[in-house]
Amino acid sequence: MNERQNSTRKDDRSVTMIGLGPMGQAMTRTLLAAGHPVTVWNRTAARADGVVADGATPAATPKEAAEASDLVILSLTDYRAMYDILGGATSSLAGRTLVNLSSDTPDRSREAAAWAEGHGAAFLTGGVMVPAPMVGTEAAFVYYSGRERVLESHRAALAPLGTPKYLGEDPGLAQMMYQAQLAVFLTTLSGLMQATAMLGSAGMKAREALPELLASADSVGDILRAGEENPGTALDDGEHPGDLSTVTMMGATSDHIVETSSSLGLDLALSLAVQGHYRRAIENGHGGDNWTRIIDSIRGPR
Repeated sequence: MNERQNSTRKDDRSVTMIGLGPMGQAMTRTLLAAGHPVTVWNRTAARADGVVADGATPAATPKEAAEASDLVILSLTDYRAMYDILGGATSSLAGRTLVNLSSDTPDRSREAAAWAEGHGAAFLTGGVMVPAPMVGTEAAFVYYSGRERVLESHRAALAPLGTPKYLGEDPGLAQMMYQAQLAVFLTTLSGLMQATAMLGSAGMKAREALPELLASADSVGDILRAGEENPGTALDDGEHPGDLSTVTMMGATSDHIVETSSSLGLDLALSLAVQGHYRRAIENGHGGDNWTRIIDSIRGPR
């Protein structure tokens, strides 16, 4: 029933944005530029001043904000904030679609979907995969999961934020992809700072080190693609051919990084974690396999 109600309202271009941090503000301005009337609400009301000056309509309460549009987008610190904000407005949610673009765990996304549907609302989980300044650009894309028909009924309104990429009906899927992408992003950032600290101990300024390190980070994708026509196929097949970079070879390198970092007095948390992946693979008898064998211990007991 909720999907049918939403589909009958899909020509309504109004959108509500709840949460006006940098991302919420960027999305609001993008929607305004695309011709959508946007109603906004934020716990710190002053944060709405800039987007209101740009044409958004401020709501006095979350209930008023929810009732202003059939499509309600949330850009909050976490999913708990959604309950705190909309808990007093649940009577206004029936027939509307909540699109939560906040970060949290896949399980909390599934719980939120059940909560929304229990109040008569459709629900989409979303993960915006660009920083605020890139929202609305050609490089922007957003992962979504939930009922596909709900996404399609609001695609025209959501598309200006970034190309929608649908993953499936499980509400936790988009959050899982978002967290997986951030796992790559955050560990890369930590690796860059670890490497910059190492080089800094030898007197190299960050402005000299980072261009070299960023070139190395940029090349990782090309290196992995060059080794396999469709990256991930061998992993899916349980194959780890050790004809190039073996666990033993990469493990020795990780040992050297730990030794160097230790001698420099640097924090060892990241280096020891990486070293542990290779040591466990070697202990399990996979030293001659490709470095991808470290996924076994990362997956844990199965």
